[in-house]
Amino acid sequence: MPQMSDERFARSVVYLCAHNADGAMGIVVNRLFGGITFPQLLEQLDIPPTPDCEDVRIHFGGPVESGRGFVLHSDDYVQENTMVVAEGIALTATVDVLRAIAEGSGPNQSLLALGYAGWGSGQLDSEIRENAWLNVPADADLLFGRDLEHKYEQAIHKLGIDVGLLSADAGHA
Repeated sequence: MPQMSDERFARSVVYLCAHNADGAMGIVVNRLFGGITFPQLLEQLDIPPTPDCEDVRIHFGGPVESGRGFVLHSDDYVQENTMVVAEGIALTATVDVLRAIAEGSGPNQSLLALGYAGWGSGQLDSEIRENAWLNVPADADLLFGRDLEHKYEQAIHKLGIDVGLLSADAGHA
């Protein structure tokens, strides 16, 4: 919601990868992670960077385990440790996917994130009931598009509403 007071999530678009009785996990798809480039990350992992690496951006995936990498990607790349999230979308958190991206043999579309957004059992459900979050169907442009500055508005627009008309007060009939 526009009035989200938690700065870690203000105006964030989070792709929900898992949501069950044990909790929820998602990746923020519209914020960059400052301080390290993909070639620098590869060098830390002893993976030789290639010219294809220069264009890969590192995103802030969320405040949980910010030193751990996650690649949200198209499902044309699926390995043993890949979690297929939905039709066309998968998540891999191994160094193999980074190596594949560096070599140009990775997924057609991908978003590399450090950290993730996580909620304990029932926590996200409670926040949704409290009118803290909106949800919209995901699409490839929303997930993998490079225009991070406008993804929040793009997501709100999918609801067909004016963001200025949203209220923090939830009503109950």
